[in-house]
Amino acid sequence: MQGLHLTADLHGCRCAPEWLLDAAALGRACTDAVHAAGLQSVGQLFHGFPATAQGPGGVTATILLAESHLCVHTWPEQWAVTLDVYVCNFGADHSAKARALMEALLALFEPSHVQRHALQRGAVQEVAA
Repeated sequence: MQGLHLTADLHGCRCAPEWLLDAAALGRACTDAVHAAGLQSVGQLFHGFPATAQGPGGVTATILLAESHLCVHTWPEQWAVTLDVYVCNFGADHSAKARALMEALLALFEPSHVQRHALQRGAVQEVAA
């Protein structure tokens, strides 16, 4: 279970509105970013939400990775996005790939302000002989 968990809260996104509103378009962009980072998609779900009194509905995009997951949630009424990238490092260190995926998504949304967090999860256990 040892791995890297990256999160980012994006504020003041200056991207094209489709990235915040269109589940299919955002799904394609996320899938392309996953492949460009060298990670392997094993499942996906892209869901658009209906508009509310506060404004247009956002999108949740989730890609299950062989290495773990990517989750994106958009908040178009606030021009905001939350990102979550987790990779386990079983068999190989995928940390650089996780960082590349996060950077690609940051570039897509063009936020004016970002709050980032990184958490090293788990520990490598030594097996007793």
